[in-house]
Amino acid sequence: MDTLANRRIVVASHNEGKLREFADLMAPFGFEAKSAKEFGLPEPDETGTTFEENAYIKAYAAAQATGLPALSDDSGLVVDALGGQPGVYTANWAEKPEGGRDFMMAMQKTEDLLQAKGAALPADRKGRFVAVICLAQPDGSAEYFRGEAEGTLVWPPRGDKGFGYDPVFMPDGFSRTFGEMSAEEKHGWKPGQPDALSHRARAFQKFARAKLGSQ
Repeated sequence: MDTLANRRIVVASHNEGKLREFADLMAPFGFEAKSAKEFGLPEPDETGTTFEENAYIKAYAAAQATGLPALSDDSGLVVDALGGQPGVYTANWAEKPEGGRDFMMAMQKTEDLLQAKGAALPADRKGRFVAVICLAQPDGSAEYFRGEAEGTLVWPPRGDKGFGYDPVFMPDGFSRTFGEMSAEEKHGWKPGQPDALSHRARAFQKFARAKLGSQ
């Protein structure tokens, strides 16, 4: 049985930025997508050490609680000069002692570490955004779709669009950061159009081609 046939799915996230991006990506497919927050579901502890493990934790919790297929992603910034940090701890670097998240603080921490490594030239500041989408079913089965966007870390931050570390990430082949790009430009893909630009859109593109019959 095609568990996506009824066009209903749970987006297993409480992150408003991610929810907006998923809404943009899923709009062309006519899905009724509701967030875990709308179902009143708690945020599970992300105890995994890989993007795949954390994506599964979130997606399966939502699928099990609602009886619907659930889509979740775990994503992060991987910086070569920092040995792959922050990686799966990308959001953790933004957590404030008093609660909430401050991504300006997280971007400053990243820059301070790069400076400490002497990473001043663009060639020394390479990295990538990684997103892994997990489609989990209520029975615990799951499929994974991974997308990556290569780029360079810039400083100071540029742009006020997007969210997270977008203002310091300049994708390869562009002179502007994700923070300076519109959602349409950043997602860069709809059915029948060329490949996506952002990591999350690239992961979603693989999901759409595999599960929705999109080209």
